[in-house]
Amino acid sequence: MLLGLILLFAPVEAPSGRAKTVVLTSKESPADALLREAKVLRYAQRFFEAAALYRRHLNEYRTSSRASEARFWLAASLEQDQRWDEAAAAYTDFLIQHPDERMLGKEARLNRVRCWGIRQNQAPDATPGLLAALADEALEVQVAAALQLAKTRDRRAVDTLQKGLTLASQAEACRLALTSMGATPQPQTSSNARFLVMRIREKGKKDPVTIRLALSLARAMENYLSNEQILQARKKGFELSNLSDRAASLPKGSLLFSVEDGKSGIDVTVE
Repeated sequence: MLLGLILLFAPVEAPSGRAKTVVLTSKESPADALLREAKVLRYAQRFFEAAALYRRHLNEYRTSSRASEARFWLAASLEQDQRWDEAAAAYTDFLIQHPDERMLGKEARLNRVRCWGIRQNQAPDATPGLLAALADEALEVQVAAALQLAKTRDRRAVDTLQKGLTLASQAEACRLALTSMGATPQPQTSSNARFLVMRIREKGKKDPVTIRLALSLARAMENYLSNEQILQARKKGFELSNLSDRAASLPKGSLLFSVEDGKSGIDVTVE
């Protein structure tokens, strides 16, 4: 007698050549089952096998709605398996195939910089890739590339390292990198100080409530946002944990993001 859960079995070829069984639930498609099994292998640090299943998913289910997920985790699995060149190429493929993936896109660019950094002056695409990343739209990616270039004393990274002094999370690393190359870190003056200003527009109230936060307290913003608004911010590519770094790279007066739910709307600007 079956009790609720019906299990089906589909063979999957493991990299070793042994038959591997993927277990499907009655509500799960074969495509989803492959991704679930790949995730299990990845969590078990069996990255070679996980990468094989992500590749299989992309080859067999070309119209899958989860193709972006499969491509990103394929690249991440290759990186964890220390196949740096393959991982960098896979991240590039992800970025080409899914240009609208904002959050994963930034993560992919950062991870690709890390792979290139390990292989710079060895793989043909590595150093040119790092130099191109100095012009990335995100300052965090620019700085990550500059820090990798600084490891080989490449002075083309100096200007970006100076900009990186404005990022709270990377300021010390940039200062040390500049010093190691004989460059003088340019001190940040008080005119560069920025604050996050929240204007909360509550339904039924004429005037908004204004709250001013120092960049170092950006995470406290979460206390003023509803769960729905937090999810909206994340979908737009804004993680509250790194808002301070992003705000530091924007001109004063810039709108950082805007969210709303059924009770209120919140605009966050850099001032």
